[in-house]
Amino acid sequence: MEISVIWVVGFCVLLVDHGVQASHQSSRNLQETDQPYRTGYHFQPPKNWMNDPNGPLYYKGVYHLFYQYNPDGAVWGNIIWAHSVSYDLVNWVHIDHAIYPTQPSDINGCWSGSTTILPGEKPAILYTGIDTKNHQVQNLAVPKNLSDPLLREWIKSPYNPLMTPVDGIDPDLYRDPTTAWQGPDKIWRVIVGSQINGHGRAILYRSKDFVNWTRMDSPLHSSGKTEMWECPDFFPVSTSSTNGVDTSSQDKSTKHVLKASFNHHDYYILGSYMPENDKFSVETNFMDSGVDLRYDYGKFYASKTFFDGAMNRRILWGWINESDSESDDIKKGWSGLQSIPRTVLLSINGKQLVQWPVKEIEKLRSKNVSFHDKKLKSGSVLEVPGITASQADVDVSFELLNLEDAEILDPSWTDPQLLCSQKKASVRGKLGPFGLLAFATKDLKEQTAIYFRIFRSNHKYIVLMCSDQSRSSVREELDKTTYGAFVDMDPRHENITLRSLIDHSIVESFGGEGRACITARAYAKLAIHKQAYLFAFNNGTSSVKISRLNAWSMENAQIVSTTKRRKPHL
Repeated sequence: MEISVIWVVGFCVLLVDHGVQASHQSSRNLQETDQPYRTGYHFQPPKNWMNDPNGPLYYKGVYHLFYQYNPDGAVWGNIIWAHSVSYDLVNWVHIDHAIYPTQPSDINGCWSGSTTILPGEKPAILYTGIDTKNHQVQNLAVPKNLSDPLLREWIKSPYNPLMTPVDGIDPDLYRDPTTAWQGPDKIWRVIVGSQINGHGRAILYRSKDFVNWTRMDSPLHSSGKTEMWECPDFFPVSTSSTNGVDTSSQDKSTKHVLKASFNHHDYYILGSYMPENDKFSVETNFMDSGVDLRYDYGKFYASKTFFDGAMNRRILWGWINESDSESDDIKKGWSGLQSIPRTVLLSINGKQLVQWPVKEIEKLRSKNVSFHDKKLKSGSVLEVPGITASQADVDVSFELLNLEDAEILDPSWTDPQLLCSQKKASVRGKLGPFGLLAFATKDLKEQTAIYFRIFRSNHKYIVLMCSDQSRSSVREELDKTTYGAFVDMDPRHENITLRSLIDHSIVESFGGEGRACITARAYAKLAIHKQAYLFAFNNGTSSVKISRLNAWSMENAQIVSTTKRRKPHL
């Protein structure tokens, strides 16, 4: 793709200007040989294990992604901070690892953390180290050379560790410091995830100089309904604008988001934060009855946001783990993906967040197929031809022709994932299931179904979104969990929309313009490469209409790896 070639040449020039030797990686080409599950446009290193995104940031015109990485193999262990850079969040350069064990405070591992931009445009990293006692402690690192836009070398603070597990903190349950924020008093705040007395907790610290931190008597928030909070995140979202908000913003037209990772999902709550006394008043709490706010209802964990000041937006990254076995990962030589970066906004009604893939990903779109006003009768399966179905971007809008056909929602059907598991794509309903079949064989023996069902309840309509992996592969030894979410929308006043990013072994789906997101992994054995097909379908008894469908083949993102390695700075 011409624009990607220009990008690679330009970035290679930048690398050479900064004394780095670069070589183009051919890992994307492995899809056509023995690596059918390796992605074409999702972020992943050339090999080995990857998990949490750590402290992404934008600095001097360059996007940085740090992530948990095992340089020695495709399973978890020997964790360090790997580092990649980009001009556009799509094409990436893997450069020297940023942080790896060198000090007593991190000698047994450099775990998750975050970046913060200090006054004077000075980046800083707070991260969890595993010390000589295998205790979790919090450390600081800063760039060696602030004039280097690639931030290739980092120096650890001689004062590490800055925060330690004392006064009732379990040293095994104390990790993942957030991006810090500054109050009107110019004092820095940061939270660290923990579990105390069986309760998930965001321990709050303050500091005047970013080195000497004092633990506050009260946590920012805690919950008796959850256990350990991993990878917490705390940030403002605007109530009056579609722009993102800086983490330290004092704008009054905001709500604050507290995210915590537990139970294999990323949950969040909304509330009002008062920096004068560090009081966070929540609208609803984690695991409250009838409330289930998550970034994503499928495979998506240990996420991290950052404020992109260049584009005035907040961007979310999430780790997508595998659904095959550890032995499969060792055979593949890699494990783990990052989601496509997503913009994050508060919904119009202020009740939840809305996510959407960053605009830049659209530069990879190539061949396009579109439909308009196609009626899908009961039992219809409509092929979307002429694109690379194993690597595609699909955006479809469904019009409901007979809403009165919606079946009654049983009051006991409160768990959307359970409901989707019981009412898979093969189970005929009234208004639904209808949606897309990705990674499908021509005869539909293999298929990953992303679909909707519409129900009625007390004079309103309920929209259920599902991702059904039960028929995703003829292979048996896979996790084929079905995922589900209710979409907060009224189908009387708007069409049902679905956008799915399909990439060899992953489908990221955005329902209702991003009000519900479900990410799934699929490892088709037959529907790979040119044998993968894409269909729109309707297995309900009531007809629906595709008011519009646009599908694009997606080009490969460009990946460049540097070859130069340096010794760490203590």
